[in-house]
This record gives sequence, structure tokens and C-alpha cells, in this order.
Amino acid sequence: MSTPSISTSRVGRKPVAIPSGVEVKVTGQELAIKGPKGKFEVAIHPMVQVLVEGGVVNVKSNAEGGYSRSGSGSKLRRSIVGTTRAKIANMVHGVAHSFERKLLLVGVGYRAQAKGNVLNLTLGFSHPIDFKIPEGITIETPSQTEVLVKGNDKDLVGLVASKIRAYRGPEPYKGKGVRYADEVIVRKETKKK
Repeated sequence: MSTPSISTSRVGRKPVAIPSGVEVKVTGQELAIKGPKGKFEVAIHPMVQVLVEGGVVNVKSNAEGGYSRSGSGSKLRRSIVGTTRAKIANMVHGVAHSFERKLLLVGVGYRAQAKGNVLNLTLGFSHPIDFKIPEGITIETPSQTEVLVKGNDKDLVGLVASKIRAYRGPEPYKGKGVRYADEVIVRKETKKK
């Protein structure tokens, strides 16, 4: 009787190309990625096997990590393989090019200014907001109404951008507030008597 093939997710099957200047090393269940913009060291899930060969990273299901032939275990394994591959692709891109998220401040008197490791926001409240910039993130303010969040960790860049947006999210009538540069605000019509 032949052993059944372990199915993987469609995302998990795609190899991750390693750009020039980026170094990827696998030691047991530890993954180290190093590049010009930074480095990452992460633990690999026991259900996943990471192979580096010929300038690409391949993620496969690990048969020793508790093999389950069918049912919810198989679905879980596929999802973990796909998630691991996506995270590795994000880390490789992050250490090579870094990530960026742009926010716009829309409203009269709304402005932002980055000073050292603090972002000062004036958003129409009775007090200014001082947002402490976490380590690994740089924030630039090209103009008073633009905020650029940059970093090599995609998750952290997105988290910081969402925290800044949460101070005053865009309202649906006039569109005032903090929004992403590519965000589309669905406007509501004002109530008529």
C-alpha cells in the first residue's frame, strides 16, 4: 500500500524567490533571513518543513509533525503551510525593499509632525496627540497632511498605520478624519427635513 500524498495549499506550493543581497538559512526548526534593510529570526511550526535550494525557498508539509490523513487536521496543515509561505515571502520582501503605508489627514486644522521618535497629531480634539513610534518603524511627514509609515515588518507597519487611523477614523458625511491613501470612503447623504 502506497503512502497517501500530503496535499498543500495553492499558496504554499509557490516557491519564494530569494533576491540578490538576501541570505536565508534554515537550522532545524529555526529560520534566519538577513538583508540590506534588516533581519528576522523566527521559529518554524512543527507541521511545516522549509527547504532552501537553488535561490528559492520551498515550504512543504512535514510528515513527522503529526500527520493526519483527512478531516480538520489536513485542513489545518494546509492552512499552516500557506500561512508560513506568505509570512516568509513578506519577510524576504521586507529585508530587501521594506514596506510602506501612506495615511492622509482630511479636515480643517488636521496636521501631523514627526519629531524624533514621537508623531504629534492635531485632529480637532481639545488636545494634541503624541504617538510614540515603536522600534523598527520610521514615520515621515512629507507635508502636514501626509504620514508615511515605513518598516521591514509588514505586520508591524499595518498595525502602526491602523493605530494612527483609529485616533480619528473617516466619518461618512464629509469624509473628515485619518484615512489610508488608497481608501475609498462611501459618503452618506445628510438627513433632510
